Amino acid sequence: METPEAPPDTPPARRARGRTAALIATAAVLGVVAGTCVGYLVQADRAPTALPSLSQPSLAQAKGAGPEPLSAARDRKVKTDGDLRKLLLRKPAGARKALIEAGDDGWMDLAVYAEEFQSPANAFRRLAKLDELRRVAVVDWREDSTYTVEIRLVQYRETEVGTQAADDAGAGYDNAQPPDDHDTDGWPIPGTGDGMAYVHHKPDTSYGVSLYSAEAHAWRGDIAMEIWIYDTKPIPKAKVMDLATRQMEQL
Repeated sequence: METPEAPPDTPPARRARGRTAALIATAAVLGVVAGTCVGYLVQADRAPTALPSLSQPSLAQAKGAGPEPLSAARDRKVKTDGDLRKLLLRKPAGARKALIEAGDDGWMDLAVYAEEFQSPANAFRRLAKLDELRRVAVVDWREDSTYTVEIRLVQYRETEVGTQAADDAGAGYDNAQPPDDHDTDGWPIPGTGDGMAYVHHKPDTSYGVSLYSAEAHAWRGDIAMEIWIYDTKPIPKAKVMDLATRQMEQL
């Protein structure tokens, strides 16, 4: 039976720890950590996805004297309308490929992103029509055996109604620490207004391995930032706070 479609003003609900957590846990159980390549079959079966156009329409220059245009360093739109992947944090020296790579050449298509929600079909419809999702840039990597980081920059088209990036971040806050969750701690991300970072102290054991997680959500302009960290060991607050702070500085 198909899941009823959520009302237009209701943000789509995410899965408890996301699709990526399930894939990483499954990969660990299958022995990918020991050096096998089972997990990569998930990506190998996917058809190639066309990348979003990064070209922008040229605008006619108004005649007459006007204000001095902002330099690229000062004009944020120059950065965010260009190659969004360049605003992602770089992989640290020595980092390896993630057990399950999240995107294709730094992009995550809409269908894959919608899989992160409880009802992928409803999320797909909402993101495609109502939220006017523009594109999702992603980077991920692995350190040691199982410490995995995934960072997404989710960009929306600007509209006159609401701020979808802020709504995206708000939904992330609500999902990260519901009122009845006593196993999660959260802290404000410096310099972001309402950005938050979370560490989940209770591991997910659904897949036969203890998988700890941490996450961070914030937004700036038309971009929502999402950070997800997974490991088979508890994740320190300093790890997620450092990544979240540095990533928001890039925006």
